[in-house]
Amino acid sequence: MTDIQKTLKSLGLIELNNGVSTGSNNFGNGKIIESYSPVDGKLIGKVTSASPKDYEIVLQSATKAFKSFRTIPAPQRGEMVRQFGDKLRELKQPLGTLVSYEMGKSLQEGLGEVQEMIDICDFAVGLSRQLHGLTMHSERPGHRMYEQYHPLGVVGIISAFNFPVAVWAWNTALAWICGDVCVWKPSEKAPLCGVACQNIVAAVLKENNFPEGISCLVNGDYKVGQLMTNDTRIPLISATGSTRMGKIVAKDVAGRLGRSLLELGGNNAIIVTPDADIKMTVIGAVFGACGTAGQRCTSTRRLIIHDSIYDKVVAAIVTAYKQLRIGNPLDENNHVGPLIDKDAVKMYLNALDKVVEEGGTILVDGGVLSGEEYESGCYVKPAIAEAKNSFEIVQQETFAPILYILKYSGTIENAMDIQNGVAQGLSSAIMTNNLREAEYFLSVQGSDCGIANVNIGTSGAEIGGAFGGEKETGGGRESGSDAWKVYMRRQTNTINYTTELPLSQGIKFEL
Repeated sequence: MTDIQKTLKSLGLIELNNGVSTGSNNFGNGKIIESYSPVDGKLIGKVTSASPKDYEIVLQSATKAFKSFRTIPAPQRGEMVRQFGDKLRELKQPLGTLVSYEMGKSLQEGLGEVQEMIDICDFAVGLSRQLHGLTMHSERPGHRMYEQYHPLGVVGIISAFNFPVAVWAWNTALAWICGDVCVWKPSEKAPLCGVACQNIVAAVLKENNFPEGISCLVNGDYKVGQLMTNDTRIPLISATGSTRMGKIVAKDVAGRLGRSLLELGGNNAIIVTPDADIKMTVIGAVFGACGTAGQRCTSTRRLIIHDSIYDKVVAAIVTAYKQLRIGNPLDENNHVGPLIDKDAVKMYLNALDKVVEEGGTILVDGGVLSGEEYESGCYVKPAIAEAKNSFEIVQQETFAPILYILKYSGTIENAMDIQNGVAQGLSSAIMTNNLREAEYFLSVQGSDCGIANVNIGTSGAEIGGAFGGEKETGGGRESGSDAWKVYMRRQTNTINYTTELPLSQGIKFEL
């Protein structure tokens, strides 16, 4: 048995059949989804997608489970989440390895993604004793007013391939604490990660005698997603993916007056001012542009450099790129793994052609790597192109390791115009030791993004803060802070403890 087979077995995913593994308790009677690893091009396993009939069974199970789950005190729900976090600690290595192998990100990043799941569980457990409302003074004598929050019901989660487990956990841990149940459609590009997570939580639910419908999995393509977005039994759809996808989801959900939590595209920039620490800038920019092979929604796409230090910064970045090691992401000596599939490779190559057509200059050559180590055909070279913000290709989000270098002159205001001059508004950063520039960047006149960092890069976020962006990024917020409120409905309560019933505006209505 190979190391990968041992990993699959430890996650309850393997039934050996001529060396091919299949999800042992996978649910569905629809089409077969084959999962190939971008690491080596090999078939990892197969899962069956959910047919409309399967989907109906799942939704009935979820709606039934909600009726009992919502009555369980939040701290008891928190105990279940705590146990789930402990299971993740036990299985961090195999689950992180599966994330790395099925998606293609480095093993360190795969393990880091599982750690994010553990962290959100810890956050949620504390939150289970803090689902607070407000008390207000009433204008009427002998009355008391207050607000409280109640669970919504079934939360539908549609996640993307680049974070095949963490984004689900961000949503699910909070939704469970709030008393909601969840139906998850993972990306069809990383379906085994979804089945593995479902296996883990199913064991926790069984140990606590909780209904299975609290956590449901429906594998499939966009058609399964359409079933969810058009289902009036799902009051909230949380969708992560492209802006194109998000606009479709938003329209469908709004058409039935449901709620949507959207985490969509990013076109993230780092501004480098004359007062920047060059070493810190290089570290932040290189990891931001090349980490996860540029397939993070928070990946650094644009580097906006002041003309007075432009040549110095560009030279340092180009030198750093020469040190990048590209290869098998399970080898911790490598910095950059493969793109998710050959469609992503085509998009990467088209973007490089486009930037040259528009007048850009390639500073660090890209290209597809060949050879036995790169037999999957998904390994590409991180590239750098000198460009202008007005280029059509720069205005788009290319999910690949391409960094566009842009120049600005004058003051920080000019840099802000460039940074904000795109349709997306997820993550942003400034590298400066100038207090005025830093504060301006964070002011109402500064970054229009949901995330704005000073002296750290655009990539990544902490669990404690709300994660999300503005404009075509969708406006959603997940993870920390008060993001839990989106998973609940607000109710205003008024109690009259007198023997009189005063009416508004002094209206008299006596019987």
